[in-house]
Amino acid sequence: MIKKRINLIRSKFNEYGIDGYIIPKNDEFFSEYSNKDRLKTISNFTGSAGLAVILKTKNYLFVDGRYTIQANLESRSHFKIVSYEKIVNCKLFKNLTLGIDPKIFTSEQIKKYFAKNNKIKVINFNLVNLIFIKYTTKSKPFYSLSEKITGQNHKIKINKIVKYLRQNNLDYLFISAPENVAWLLNIRGYDNPNSPIPNCHLLINDKKKIFLIGKIKKFKKIIKEKKIELKQIVDPENFKYFVSELRNGKILLDSKSCSIFYENIFKKKFRIIKYDDPIYFLKSIKNNCEINHMINTHIWDGVALTKFLYWIKNINTKKITEYEAQNKLESFRKKNKNYLFPSFNTIAGSGKNGAIIHYRAEKKSAKKIKVNDIFLCDSGGQYKYGTTDVTRTICFSKPKNNIKNIFTRVLKGHIAVATANLKKYYNGKLIDSIARKSLGKIGLDYQHGTGHGVGFFLNVHEGPQAISKFNQVKICEGMILSNEPGYYKKNSFGIRIENLIYVKKIKNKLCFENLTLAPIDKDLINYNLLNKDEKNYLFKYHLNIYLKISKFLNKNEKKWLGSLI
Repeated sequence: MIKKRINLIRSKFNEYGIDGYIIPKNDEFFSEYSNKDRLKTISNFTGSAGLAVILKTKNYLFVDGRYTIQANLESRSHFKIVSYEKIVNCKLFKNLTLGIDPKIFTSEQIKKYFAKNNKIKVINFNLVNLIFIKYTTKSKPFYSLSEKITGQNHKIKINKIVKYLRQNNLDYLFISAPENVAWLLNIRGYDNPNSPIPNCHLLINDKKKIFLIGKIKKFKKIIKEKKIELKQIVDPENFKYFVSELRNGKILLDSKSCSIFYENIFKKKFRIIKYDDPIYFLKSIKNNCEINHMINTHIWDGVALTKFLYWIKNINTKKITEYEAQNKLESFRKKNKNYLFPSFNTIAGSGKNGAIIHYRAEKKSAKKIKVNDIFLCDSGGQYKYGTTDVTRTICFSKPKNNIKNIFTRVLKGHIAVATANLKKYYNGKLIDSIARKSLGKIGLDYQHGTGHGVGFFLNVHEGPQAISKFNQVKICEGMILSNEPGYYKKNSFGIRIENLIYVKKIKNKLCFENLTLAPIDKDLINYNLLNKDEKNYLFKYHLNIYLKISKFLNKNEKKWLGSLI
């Protein structure tokens, strides 16, 4: 099947005068999760980040450290799996003409990855569309969130952007990332499988005038609420003409999500300034209303998680599969009327599958969970109104000492992040170093960042903040991040402990506060490796969970949770 699809792409090389074709993971809206996964179509790779290059006799799949094992399992029969580090000024192939769809790449990506050693040819038709895969699309219109939910009127947000434009002597901002349009107008949609994204773009000028780019039927619910006139809605097919009629000036294009297609339209009319859309940072600072909604959401999610953890450790007597386990967890989430859908595909890996950092259990191939397995479950939900992401690693019998020791060192890293002095460790790079410290003492590490930014009822992964070896964005009050150190032994087991945390100010001092309310498996802890402060942290953490969610549990669940304090 994959071979036939690759050959179909290759059959068009002569017609278009190319030696190869590049296929990224993202769609035209640069979404991490999309209903239009062309990379999976051509390579069978199901990870959330990657890029394929189809050449005449060889194919390459670029993935980062999270997906190396997974990519080899899913795609190595047709692709050479290459570390993402080698994509910069790629030297694996030279002096070739590579075809691209201009709607799914930014000019920065192409310049950084392939333009130095190869020629790039724009093809205004996506060759993967030759493969007749029916991608699911929803035609439901976008909807508004009230100020009670967002905490800030969209007019105030527009004023912030206009102020930014004027301060930077800019005439226009093209908001190409749909999640940033969602934040600015306080709207959401149904265009993404794991996030309430409204797939559209927006142009705003320094006179407060906004223009929405998308099909008019998508905007019919929000036209009255936002007082938008029909002439402010531009059909994508008419966009070139619309731009040609605008006044000249300087326009800011987002370097992360403005495609070559749109950049080429704008360059004929405007002086282009390339930078990150300022909304990324504004969106990262959650207001008190958004934080309170996230706190409530995590109480609901904590109830579902705790019920699931009790069930799988104490009640379940069958040999269930990973697939059945992840469905059982979602069934607990679905009992809450505010639950909508998963915030990403659940990662439920047992034994050696737990070592595949972003493993996905399929019904036909899912492994049965054995009593001696270590089980890693990373999941999240989208609720009205909030986004969750949590990982727990659990055992079902007495674990080996070396596993307990490694789990405890991961836990020490997790606690180090949660209790970090944010005056001293004021960015993600500094925090990341303390997360890895305990594992590093015995020569161990993990091939992913320690944490990512999280959206408010939006994308589960958002920037600019992150806890990683390279991120130097200052940690600010109101930011939400994940805290997820781990360790993975190939063909053996995986360990990760993840909570969502937010930055809170107490007595003029910034600190992290846990959002996630799910117990940590004490059967995996070697208490001899914990110091007094770490033991005290665990006691307070489990006590807080009990105080917040015990009233929603049955008698046996409550008793079990109480025993963890």
